[in-house]
Amino acid sequence: MSYVITDACISCGACEPECPVDVISAGDTIYVIDEDGCIECGACANVCPVDAPIPQ
Repeated sequence: MSYVITDACISCGACEPECPVDVISAGDTIYVIDEDGCIECGACANVCPVDAPIPQ
């Protein structure tokens, strides 16, 4: 079950450097996770101030 970033994202960028497999990037309005590369570690969710990344 990969993580996805919800519309709650405030585009702060805290999650991107925490991803050990570099699958998080800035999208048009929010950050996005490449679900195919996500290893389900939860590092992004642990640093998100608004709990935007959630398991899919």
